[in-house]
Amino acid sequence: MNIVKIEGLTKKFGDITAVDDISLNIEEGEIYGLLGPNGAGKSTIINILCGLLAMDKGKIEILGKDLEKSSTHAKQNIGVVPQEIAIYEDLTAYENVNFFASLYGVKGSELKGKVEEALEFVGLLDKKKQYPKGFSGGMKRRLNIACSIAHRPKLIIMDEPTAGIDPQSRNHILQSVKKLNSLGCTIIYTTHYMEEVEAICGNIAIIDHGKVIAKGTVEELKALVTNVNYVEITVEDVDVVNMEELKAIVGVVQIEVVDEKIKIESKKDVSNLDKIILFFTSNNISIKNIESKDPDLESVFLTLTGRKLRD
Repeated sequence: MNIVKIEGLTKKFGDITAVDDISLNIEEGEIYGLLGPNGAGKSTIINILCGLLAMDKGKIEILGKDLEKSSTHAKQNIGVVPQEIAIYEDLTAYENVNFFASLYGVKGSELKGKVEEALEFVGLLDKKKQYPKGFSGGMKRRLNIACSIAHRPKLIIMDEPTAGIDPQSRNHILQSVKKLNSLGCTIIYTTHYMEEVEAICGNIAIIDHGKVIAKGTVEELKALVTNVNYVEITVEDVDVVNMEELKAIVGVVQIEVVDEKIKIESKKDVSNLDKIILFFTSNNISIKNIESKDPDLESVFLTLTGRKLRD
């Protein structure tokens, strides 16, 4: 069953086309990733799905009903974790979740039970009487999630939910996403962190400049990169490596440096590993490790657009 069906969605702001004729099908029980750089159009799509923006063209069905004709039905069954934290710092954690759940018509003893269940789910039940102004960024993000799921929506939309938080909180949120999905929730997850969608998403749409440039599973997207090889070389001191000389080796297309690791992308039809190793040895640069690497979603994006995902 399609939980979300988008056909020909288009949205313009003046002369700028933020969303350009996008079509997507999101099945029940999926964690569907929308991957793209900032400004790609992801948040505009989310705002249209939530009824915060009107589309210029296209058709959207949510839970089998036309969004424009049945917007109330859609809103009652959607939980939204926005990119900007949306909580009230002068209300306690409990009062925040209670307020947002009550907006969906949850009342009485059912409301109390669902509020406490949501807080327990995100690991904040012991903080229910505290005010979020004293919370860390990660705790505020988790409270934001609790506010969005207390009414038990069938569809949860998460727009960059891990932006600006520490690795431990990020991991907690990713585990929460997986658990929500195991409980039967369909989730749309937008991010510009490729490692997150690789970790949790089944199907993915890569979006750039308002267009879907590729979609499929992680493996299907990686299969699009068939014309390059990757090798990762770890050295003692990356600062002594002349990157321009390295890049001048025949077949080398791209070089990326992360800490002491040098990731080298070469054309698949050019056998140049011997020349790359010779470059290091002839320059007396000690190689600590050398490893052939499979393409990742960053590689897919680079191949399709000519630039990095987070440029």
